[in-house]
Formats: sequence, structure tokens, C-alpha cells
Amino acid sequence: MKKGLIAWVTLVFCNLIWSFHFTSIKLTQDQVGPYFTVWAPMLLATIFLLPFAVRDFRKGRKRIKDVLIFIQLGALGAFPSQVFMTYGTQLSLASNAAILVLALPVITAVFAFLILKEKMNGLRWASFAIAILGVILCSTDDIRQMDLGSKYAVGNLLIFLAIVGNAYYNVGCKKVAERFTEMEMVFYTYLVLVVMLTPMVLYYEPGMFAKVPHFTAKTWLGMTSLTLFHNFLSMLLFFWVLKSLDATQVALSNYMVSFLGLPISAFVLGERLSLQSVIGGLLVLVATLILTIVDHRTYRNTLKLNT
Repeated sequence: MKKGLIAWVTLVFCNLIWSFHFTSIKLTQDQVGPYFTVWAPMLLATIFLLPFAVRDFRKGRKRIKDVLIFIQLGALGAFPSQVFMTYGTQLSLASNAAILVLALPVITAVFAFLILKEKMNGLRWASFAIAILGVILCSTDDIRQMDLGSKYAVGNLLIFLAIVGNAYYNVGCKKVAERFTEMEMVFYTYLVLVVMLTPMVLYYEPGMFAKVPHFTAKTWLGMTSLTLFHNFLSMLLFFWVLKSLDATQVALSNYMVSFLGLPISAFVLGERLSLQSVIGGLLVLVATLILTIVDHRTYRNTLKLNT
């Protein structure tokens, strides 16, 4: 139970870092383009991880062909998750993206069933229902502004494909997690993404490099947060947790981002919290506690029976 509790506390910490992701982007958006915002922190994180990945590669006596799986996971999962979400949100509405992201745990559960043979038990369905109710309460304003009409059809489709890519990536990484260290998984994924994103940065935002010396303290704060916390620390911890919990549990916990994002946006950006947002956040917390205390115990007992 101790290891499971540590895994869940770590996962909550990861969601706390991810909750700050949108605020970090807000801090950089006045001076940094969307592609450079993704590419630069990822490139720096890749450089940081290089010596550790090389060490683990040699220690594990792997060959180059062993890591080629990350080309597939990066191209079909992580890349569309990053790029399609950026494009889709530009072509659609932020409120549409906020609502469509609610599909992530469901799509993840489908991939987990098809690839990992995981199942959605009653407790997971209950926690999912409570969490989605909480997120809807948090997103009432977004729902009022939501428009899924033909005007935004292309953008909405790209957002949905980004969510599918995210779900596929998480489940795919769970499948190969036992063969690679956390350092390796993050490094190989980022290496693929950096290679794929570099031409887009050079083509769409070539002037960004000249602007770097003129970044304000606010911009540097956002870029530093994205590099050290979002792309480096949180991903290392996430892959460690992914080895301890199953993919469906991890996906459902992502609703914590909505709960944790509320006080962060209120404190850093000065946004006001409504009563229904607070209630919604508490419901998300309850759903996460169900997964943490009850469902994880059931999952652990099932593992013991199967071994």
C-alpha cells in the first residue's frame, strides 16, 4: 500500500505541474510563438536527458532497433497531441477544446482495453461520472460559449485527433514501460518530437531566435517552468507512476488538472473563482480519492490473484 500511495501522491503532483501548464503558456504568449513554445523547452529537456539516456542505453544492453518504437509513439501519439491541439485551438474556440478534452479518459480506457486488456469496473465508471460532473461545473462558462458547428468543424476534428493521439501515446508507453527507464522514455519521445518540430519552427517562426535576448522576466519564468517542471520533472515522475498504476487509473486522474488549475489561475492570473467552480473542483477531488483509496486496492488485489 505504501508504494501505491506514493505513486498516487506523485501522480497528483504531476497533475499540479500540468495544471500550471496553461498559466505558463499565458506568461509567454506575448513574445513567443506557439511552435517555439513547444519546441524550445522540449529541446532543452532533451539535452538535459542525453547523458542519462546514453547511460541507461548502455546499461540495458539495448540496440538501436529497440528504441525505434518511440518513432511510432512519437509520430502517431505525442506529435499529433502537441501540434493538432495547437492548430485545432487556433481554428476553433478554447471553450470547444476545454469540453472535447473531457473525452481523454474514455478514449484512453478504450485503448487500454484493446492494447493492454484493462477493464472499466464499476468504481472507475462511478469516479468517471463524478469527475466529469465536476469538470462540467468548472467549465460552465466554456459550455455556454461552446460551438461545434461547421464553422469550427476542422478545428474540432484536429482537437479530437490530438486527444486520440494523447490517449494512444499514454497507453503505448504503458505497454513498453518495463523495457525502458523513465529517462529513456522521456528522452526518446522528445528526440522524435524535436526532429519533427524543428522544420515547423524554422518555417513558421524563424524570427523567434532573434527575440530571445529581449525576453522579459515574465517570459523567462514561463519558459523555465515549461522546461524544468512540465517537460522534465513531471514527465520523469509520470513514467515512473505509469509503471505502478494501470493506464485507465492514470487517465481518470487527469481530471485533477481542472481542479488544481482553478486556484493557480486565480492566484497567478487574478481570475475569479465562482461557487460552482469550487464545488466542481471538490467533486473532481472526490473522484480522485475513490481511485486512490478504493480502486487501487482492488487493482492491487487483482494483481496478487493473477501472480
